[in-house]
Amino acid sequence: MERRVLIAVFLSFLVLYGYQTFFVPPAQPQPASTAQPAAAASATTAASAAAGAAATPATQPASPASAEAPAPAAVTTEAGERTIVVNTATVEATLSNQGGRVLSWRLKDYKDDRGEPLDLVPSNVPATEPKPFSLQVNDDQITNRLNSAIYRVSGDAGGRVDATKSAATLVFEFEDASGLHARKEFRFEPSDYIVSFSAAVTNSGTALNPSVAWGPGLGDVGATSGGGSFFTGNYVQPPQAIYHREGKVERIAAGELAEAPAHEGQFRFVGIDDHYFLAAAVNPGQARAEFRPLTLPIPGTDTQRQLLAQTLRFQQPPQNIRFFVGPKQFELLKTVDAELVRAINYGMFGFLAVPLLSALKWIFAFVGNYGWSIIVLTILINMAIFPLRHKSVVSMRKMQQLQPQLKAIQDRYAGLKVTDPARQKMNTEVMNLYRERGVNPASGCVPMLLTLPVLFAFYSLLSQSIELRGASFGLWLHDLSVPDPYYITPIMMGATMFWQQKITPTSADPAQQKIMMFMPLMFSFMFLRAPSGLVVYWFISNLWAIGQQYFTNWWIGPAPVQTVRPPAERKVKSVGAGRTPEADGKA
Repeated sequence: MERRVLIAVFLSFLVLYGYQTFFVPPAQPQPASTAQPAAAASATTAASAAAGAAATPATQPASPASAEAPAPAAVTTEAGERTIVVNTATVEATLSNQGGRVLSWRLKDYKDDRGEPLDLVPSNVPATEPKPFSLQVNDDQITNRLNSAIYRVSGDAGGRVDATKSAATLVFEFEDASGLHARKEFRFEPSDYIVSFSAAVTNSGTALNPSVAWGPGLGDVGATSGGGSFFTGNYVQPPQAIYHREGKVERIAAGELAEAPAHEGQFRFVGIDDHYFLAAAVNPGQARAEFRPLTLPIPGTDTQRQLLAQTLRFQQPPQNIRFFVGPKQFELLKTVDAELVRAINYGMFGFLAVPLLSALKWIFAFVGNYGWSIIVLTILINMAIFPLRHKSVVSMRKMQQLQPQLKAIQDRYAGLKVTDPARQKMNTEVMNLYRERGVNPASGCVPMLLTLPVLFAFYSLLSQSIELRGASFGLWLHDLSVPDPYYITPIMMGATMFWQQKITPTSADPAQQKIMMFMPLMFSFMFLRAPSGLVVYWFISNLWAIGQQYFTNWWIGPAPVQTVRPPAERKVKSVGAGRTPEADGKA
């Protein structure tokens, strides 16, 4: 039975590893020159599908021919282009009066791989791609003018806005001689990564309903990889579409958007996210979201990465639509909206991962180091499941002691086919033996299976929680969210797993035992790419299991050496051969 438990554990982790490998793939390299035509084709298809309904904004900038048309003279504007820097307690945002768009959104408490504040607005996107909070309507010329015009700005002081202690409002306004008028209003909250956005556009007195575009995201490489490492590929979620509708959270990988790029409904939240960060409209109501993948080269490398652009269209011109642009930190998301915490992909064991996260943060408040906090919490978890593991080990010891008798019974019936009715007698003898010795064959499996949800929940916690991003353990482990750069902890983990395998009682035959000894090697290989915090947890769990095994062996004493008397009767022959088991016994 214990062999089945080990196989079940191995297959479970193999499924997790396979899911991360095949269902959360890294971006497929594509020639950069093909990104724009593909995006244009997607935009054309979406525009054709919505031709008979409400006007759908174009997802591409104006064509060169439209751009060459002389623009009407500006009436409400400024002398030239300039930038405005908005500081909140958590964000430094840079906006431009050209188009009234966001140029950068730097998170003060999170760093990129260069140690600089992390920017959630990619820096190496083509100039033709929209910047965050660009406006789009169903006329290319008007869209181009809305996003290239110089707006008049109010609410700043010398190009700066201080929203560190209280909310601040920044207004952009533009009007030209043709009667095109646009007004954008941003309200920045001090500490929760929230900006409320309103927009109003009229053309010759006719009100338009513009869509709000958030260009390619999220962020540069530091945002996607949590510090950046080639070997984190299978453990890192690339940008994907995400929305909460009708009580369910849907996640759509970039590769699946070609089939269904647009989604519409009453959203609780909708946007794009990656492994640790999220840019989403919160409680926007009825809306239409359109997503478009974009492949861009990573600066300074020969590799490429996948980003997503999103465009949101509301039933009415956007008024005080709240956008969250920040980290997927549980308590923070909970203060913004109770359902926003579901953007963290803890999977089916989220109900256990959340209290484990609270426990980890509580321990961290005392210890001050997430590496040691993981160790302390791992020990506490193993102490809690100590009785179940002890019961399982004792049961496996009893099963091991019964192996000679079980093998003798099986040998007597070895010549029978599985469908032979005489094999029922073998099953009866086996169950009688279990009953006489007080052994339950399932008691070795069930206690261990009951511990698996806790182990998987802790796995999800350590692989998804942003608290480990950039958290240093000490020595050579400077970031618990990325792999061990020297592979020391995976090797130690594999060694302890091999040690544990050697001392664990087993009822498997020698051939099966040799096969099972390959498991530590396979796990070591899989964990080479795992976040080091996860490997530390697994290593400490192995050490605890080894210590508990020695303790149990000491507590229940050594296994008695039993000899089995050779069976008096010969092997049972098939009933179908004209002989009965009773006759064979008398022969």
